Order: sequence, then structure tokens, then C-alpha cells
Amino acid sequence: MSKLSEYQDILNPLLISQRLAVLATHYGGQPYSNLVAFAVTDDLKNILFATSKKTRKYTNLRENHKVAMLVDSRKNETSDFDTEFALTAIGLAGETTGDEKNLLSKVYLAKHPYLTVFLNMPDTALIKILVSDYILAGFNKSHRFRILD
Repeated sequence: MSKLSEYQDILNPLLISQRLAVLATHYGGQPYSNLVAFAVTDDLKNILFATSKKTRKYTNLRENHKVAMLVDSRKNETSDFDTEFALTAIGLAGETTGDEKNLLSKVYLAKHPYLTVFLNMPDTALIKILVSDYILAGFNKSHRFRILD
């Protein structure tokens, strides 16, 4: 397993520059994926996204907290095979409430100020993924980083 600090110069720009990620959930033996607008805390331990409580992903998360989220740097060009990479975060997701929600909403809205109205709707949940591992993968190589022990 690689040290996270060795790859900060790759991870931070990717997590800051990308606005969308693919969230993978699971329910009843069926995987499910969605695009979500995300933000990450400075320590990289938490990834945040907002969703309506009426969505399939919200239902899935309430039944099974295990998730994966993929963020990538691709440009959809042939050169991607040599130069681009994907970062998968693995962790447990749950809805934030109270003071935690207020604090983390600031992190989320700093990246996505245009989602303020959506985040403040009564049926919108701010979800926090507590990341246990990151996997950085290129076309022929990968590195795994353990966040939680």
C-alpha cells in the first residue's frame, strides 16, 4: 500500500478541479450508479454530495451504507490511455444532520455555490462518505491508500 502523502500533488488537483463523480451504491443484489456533484474535506477523509430523499440512491444508502465513488481526469481522447487516471474512494455513507450538516454544507457550497437552493430544500440530504481507502489507477498501474485504520 502506498502512502497518501506521496500522491497529494496528483490527488488534490483532481479532487479540486472535478465537479462530478460517479457514485456506486448497492441494493437487493443490484449495483446502481449515478453522477453526483461532490466536494471533499481538506484532510481527504470525507466526500460530500447532496441528493433528494426521493431518489433511488438515497433509498439504497439507507439500506446499505457501503459505497464507492469514482473521479477521473479523462478527456475522452486516445492519449487518455497513457496519461489519465481514475481515483476510486471506498467508504461508508450517511446523512449529515445538525451542526455537522451546517459545517459540511459550507465545504460543499464553497465548491458548488449554484446548488445553494437545492441543498436548502427540505427533502434534500447532505451525504458524507467516510473514506476508508482511495485507489488511484491508470491504464496499467494502481496504488491503494488506506485512510482509516
